[in-house]
Amino acid sequence: MRILIVEDEHKIAEALRKGLTQERYAIDLAYTGTDGYDLATSEEYDLIILDLMLPGMDGVEVCQRLRKENIHTPIIMLTAKNQLQDKVRGLDSGADDYLPKPFAFEELLARIRALLRRPASEVGVKLVYQDWAMNTSTFEVKQNNQTVKLSSKEYSLLEYLLRHKAQVLSKEQIIAHVWNYDSDILPNTVEVYIKKLRTKGVPIKTMRGFGYKLEGEHV
Repeated sequence: MRILIVEDEHKIAEALRKGLTQERYAIDLAYTGTDGYDLATSEEYDLIILDLMLPGMDGVEVCQRLRKENIHTPIIMLTAKNQLQDKVRGLDSGADDYLPKPFAFEELLARIRALLRRPASEVGVKLVYQDWAMNTSTFEVKQNNQTVKLSSKEYSLLEYLLRHKAQVLSKEQIIAHVWNYDSDILPNTVEVYIKKLRTKGVPIKTMRGFGYKLEGEHV
């Protein structure tokens, strides 16, 4: 899953990037509201972490503009301000959640998981497809109750497929949600990782000219 962090304090931004990367999210950074808005309107993200006080364009304005553009990516707004009116202002601008600084990283992770679950039909943090099961909290993947070891990128790709198990996903969609903006992606990168998952038993079907989807009936 791909997350955009818009935070002007570089130490905080880098700490979040490092922590979320270790949690197997693909991360892009922007240090101004203007840059964050440009990325959010030109790239596809599963979630945006948006600071309230930003140079160029503050978080409220970024959020309002995104919603006017019909971009409904979940947004968690961060701020050093903890006044009720600031929280109300952030939520009224279109943010989905609000987290005052300082905060525990574990709480941010929990809020991210909650927002990413909202449009999906899975229960809790478990993604299920046929005899496959993924726990997005522990990163455990099982087939027929047997643990399957995956690399970080294999895990991210499988998670994206499981979250969209009824859809045909193009290479462009997969790259946009599984890899960072500045990743060095070769033309056959997606095919390489699709093949790796297939060798481990994941039933992925190629829809020629369209992309990939999980085979068979989903449950």
